[in-house]
Amino acid sequence: MVFQMPDRGGAGAAGHSSRPGRHSRTAVALIVVLGVLAVLMTGLVTLSGLWTDLLWYRSVHYSSVFSTMTRTKAALFAGFGLLMALGVGLNMYLAFRMRPPLSAMSSEEQSLDRYRMGLAPYRMWVLAGICGALGVIAGGAAAAQWRSWLLMAHSTPFHTKDPQFHKDVSFYTFQLPCYRFLVGFGFALVVLSLLAAVTVHYLYGGVRFTSPGARVTGAATAHLAILLGLFVSLKAAAYWLDRYALAVRSGGSGRAARGWTGLRYVDANAYLPAKTILCFIAVICALLFFATAWRRTWTLPAVGFGLMVLSAILIGGLYPAVMQKFQVLPHESAKEAPYVQKNLDATRAAYGLADTEVTQYPGVDAAPTAVPAADGSLRKEAGDAASPTVLDPKVVSPAFQKLQRGSSAYEFPSTLDVDRYQDGGTAKDTVVGVRELNSDGIPHGDWTDDHLVYTHGYGVVTADGSATSSDGTPLFGGRDPGTLGPSGDYQQRIYFGEQTRQYAIVGGGTPEMDYADGTRGGGTTTTYQGKGGVSLSNPLTRAAYAISLGEPRILSSGDIGKGSRILYNRTPKERVAAVAPWLTIDGDPYPTVVGGKVLWVVDGYTTSDDYPYASRTHLGDATADSLTDGRRQVLTDQNEVNYIRNSVKATVDAYDGTVTLYQWDEQDPVLKTWMKAFPHTVEPKADIPAGLLPHLRYPQDLFKVQRSMLTTYHVTQAADFGASGQVWDVPDDPAAKAGKAVPPYYLDLRMPEGPSAKTYSLTSTFTPAKGESMSAFMAVDADPTSRDYGTIRLLRISAGAGADGPAAVQSAIDAAGRSAPAADQLKSLGANATVVHGNLLTIPLDRGLLYVEPVYARAPEADYPQLVSVAAVYGDRTSYRPTLDQALDDLLGPAAAKDAAPPGKDPDAALDKALDDAQQAYADRQAAERKGDRAAYAAAQRRLDAALDAARTAEKATATPQAPAGKG
Repeated sequence: MVFQMPDRGGAGAAGHSSRPGRHSRTAVALIVVLGVLAVLMTGLVTLSGLWTDLLWYRSVHYSSVFSTMTRTKAALFAGFGLLMALGVGLNMYLAFRMRPPLSAMSSEEQSLDRYRMGLAPYRMWVLAGICGALGVIAGGAAAAQWRSWLLMAHSTPFHTKDPQFHKDVSFYTFQLPCYRFLVGFGFALVVLSLLAAVTVHYLYGGVRFTSPGARVTGAATAHLAILLGLFVSLKAAAYWLDRYALAVRSGGSGRAARGWTGLRYVDANAYLPAKTILCFIAVICALLFFATAWRRTWTLPAVGFGLMVLSAILIGGLYPAVMQKFQVLPHESAKEAPYVQKNLDATRAAYGLADTEVTQYPGVDAAPTAVPAADGSLRKEAGDAASPTVLDPKVVSPAFQKLQRGSSAYEFPSTLDVDRYQDGGTAKDTVVGVRELNSDGIPHGDWTDDHLVYTHGYGVVTADGSATSSDGTPLFGGRDPGTLGPSGDYQQRIYFGEQTRQYAIVGGGTPEMDYADGTRGGGTTTTYQGKGGVSLSNPLTRAAYAISLGEPRILSSGDIGKGSRILYNRTPKERVAAVAPWLTIDGDPYPTVVGGKVLWVVDGYTTSDDYPYASRTHLGDATADSLTDGRRQVLTDQNEVNYIRNSVKATVDAYDGTVTLYQWDEQDPVLKTWMKAFPHTVEPKADIPAGLLPHLRYPQDLFKVQRSMLTTYHVTQAADFGASGQVWDVPDDPAAKAGKAVPPYYLDLRMPEGPSAKTYSLTSTFTPAKGESMSAFMAVDADPTSRDYGTIRLLRISAGAGADGPAAVQSAIDAAGRSAPAADQLKSLGANATVVHGNLLTIPLDRGLLYVEPVYARAPEADYPQLVSVAAVYGDRTSYRPTLDQALDDLLGPAAAKDAAPPGKDPDAALDKALDDAQQAYADRQAAERKGDRAAYAAAQRRLDAALDAARTAEKATATPQAPAGKG
């Protein structure tokens, strides 16, 4: 029998006095029963979780994803776990079989004999326990590598080679990580086997530390030498792979300290040859260890191993340090330039920046700006250059809450979304909010109400992004044709949404609250008719969910039965992440209404951190801005990446939870690899519905990552990399706390040197590092129907141009807001009214930069801010007027005469109407003042200002000389 000890005789084989004390039979039985129950409970919970996961994947028709992941993890767990258990177990068995005959007992032998005798009855259990535990740990570590394994197994070439080793990029992104894992696993297996073998050899006499004579027997020498030879062989393989790993290594000194990745001068000329030399030394050392199995002497392998260690210190550590100090640092720019250039090229390619269009831009209007243009040409050009939005999604959510919420059971997100809907045949920016379920506001709050009655939100609310009502509140759209936003009938019930996090059980006997109107018990009810969720008709399924969710009422409730379905994983990000676990999910899904359905659009990214020579960035840091919160963070925000593509556009049906993945980047090799690993999960780009396509857009998180990299990688030549004045910053949001980056803004924009028509774009700005002037303006074509979709354009502004950055512009706006008219307008809302600044938009205009910012005010007793003014800044002039048109007219001059209304009856009529409007607004203001209604007073004051401006414009038109009438 394995590990059977020879009979030593002696101490009482019979006689109760020599037997160890017996444990209480009851205690042993109790421990066994508790152990069995613990194992059964753990197994039951595990099986319930696996079963419910399978049911969920079946419900969304992605069971192949579950099966592929499960098979891959199981195969890796079993294969590597068994390999570890057998490897360690075999070496322990061999060490026992090689034990020497027992000899006269020394003091050390006598001490070990007690352990051998105590271990004898349990040797097989100990062996099985050690091997089993190591197998489980190793299997778990291997199963966690399922992504790397699938990538290697389905590798797709990039058709791009790295500049050092001239290998396809796929070798680094798909294969090298798996090879390194295999070598690491080999190290773990050999080291654990070596430790186990040494322990057994020592316990049974093969190795001695204090005995006279030979310390290691010949058999033990051969055994341990082979294991050490395997260890050094693996070290040789590690040295060889380390050569390629230099291309994806970050950090270092000199220029590398700035964060770029790849080989430097010292890497290429010291570390690379050192790794090669050490690899060959390790191979020779391994052969010496293998030879020891026959020669039975440690002299040569000891010398070889010492040589390898000494070489690693000298040529792998000291020599590169000497080269860095005496060759590189005195001439760093020249020495590092070729390697910096490789890093620049690779980084720009990996982040999609290689085709960025850069244009020099003055940033400051060459013409005097002390007075507006008299001919109105600049005002007209401003209208052609951009269509600024005045309804800020991050400010107006409280207005949606107050005016459109309906009941405490619903809520809108703190930051709303922006979509585009047709208005008279033209796509127009629209602020969108979904009335989602608010679990904290459910009136009664018991388990039935939380999970069976209040199960969904209701409706999409839209508002015009470019205008507000006369009192500064949003102009809400509706379902009827001709209103901005979704028109016609659509399914308004929201069972899946960004804030819908708790499970719901629907379709059973309990009526669901369809739309609560805010009164106790008021509203309508419905019963879910969709196919989403998992059926609970089977009692076993209910039991499985009761266990996995820890809620016994799922099994015992009489309201759950035939027809009931359970909905969970209800946020769009959760659902897309579950069916496509290989994607990185954008932080801000947004709703749109297409084909009679509310669809959540979710952008998915394929990423890698092993693109050779490309610098890495943290997604969480790169995508953070003043709007980032727990809901808007990128799903894997701590991931470090150096390659990213927006490869997938996904939709989630807000009613039945259907998830559809569409291929967006048809050239991305990472996506192609995942599509081979998970076939039939991603639909081709051609299958994107025609009604959905106009609602897609360039995603903000990708834009922010690219924006972050462009702060350094906007240069294309190594000589400019990191040079003074060539490092930019993303400016802080002037309306937010310090340290919060300004978010990018969507804007209909016409870029200089770009297309002649306005294009839906995503925009941002740059300032110099530690400076407040403007360095550059960035815009990307965000219209998915455009030929130039994804084209990044940079307007580079000279450092000495003197163009003001956001902080200086905000100071000018604040100063204008303290002027007499603006201050009086604010006081009309109350002595303690507070100002809320909206998005500060930047628009290139006639060689200069036009800034537009909506300004809101919140009265002390008001629940939401109201738009009171629009500020505009151009050059050294600032205008602060009630509406955008008035601010631009004041700043840039009125529209050109040919675009204005002709003199005569029309101006007279316009003047009369303006005066009537002014009189009515004045009367309304007086009435509001008598009632003490500050909000109504402020609204009337704004209407009065607007009417007086219109009267002045009409008066100028009537004063224009008319040409004499011609004859016949």
